[in-house]
Amino acid sequence: MVRVRRKTKRARKVREVVRQDCRIYKIYKIYPVNPENLVNLVKLIVGLGNPGKEYESTRHNLGFMLIDKLAHDEGISVNSRECSSLVGRGVIEGTRTKLVKPQTFMNLSGHAVACLLAKIQSDAPIDQLVVISDDLALPVGKIRIRERGSAGGHNGLKSIIASIGTNEFVRLRIGIQPEHPISDSKRFVLDTISRSERTIFEETIALSANAIRTIIRDGALKAMSEFN
Repeated sequence: MVRVRRKTKRARKVREVVRQDCRIYKIYKIYPVNPENLVNLVKLIVGLGNPGKEYESTRHNLGFMLIDKLAHDEGISVNSRECSSLVGRGVIEGTRTKLVKPQTFMNLSGHAVACLLAKIQSDAPIDQLVVISDDLALPVGKIRIRERGSAGGHNGLKSIIASIGTNEFVRLRIGIQPEHPISDSKRFVLDTISRSERTIFEETIALSANAIRTIIRDGALKAMSEFN
């Protein structure tokens, strides 16, 4: 008598994920991860910014710029609509990842993040969250990674903390501190990045992209020791 092996639901699901996206299959061959992680783990990388052409090149949109850099490097299209956000799905460092640009404007970013977290099938979805923001208190060219902390006066982070009810999430901050005292910080963060600053911000974005990959692959503590 020939025994017929029945396909389990889980096995079918794993094969379906691999079939649906050739990129996942190719990267799985490069990064030898457990196929079940392709189904169950989703890292949520959220870059903060404001939608619209007028904000595209402002200091306050460095979070969006970093998402664009990661998307370009990893071959991910960030053009799907989900939870009032532009979202791109792919695999980074062997882990299924969503790259996210909330379209709610900065002060309401928390609504989008809370909605996306609610869709993650995990006992601790906040553990999968990484938020990218600009930071007025940090010098230009510097980045800081933290596992938790206050909003530090950043309205996007304030909104996220209020919406998800905790400040216990990983964040990467990119420095935009002015070289001289300013009277209007709101106007400063919404100013277009100057030509003289463009190169250093491009270098900082590239550094930050490597830091995000390290967070995904090795965790926040490893990234903090390497990039802080």
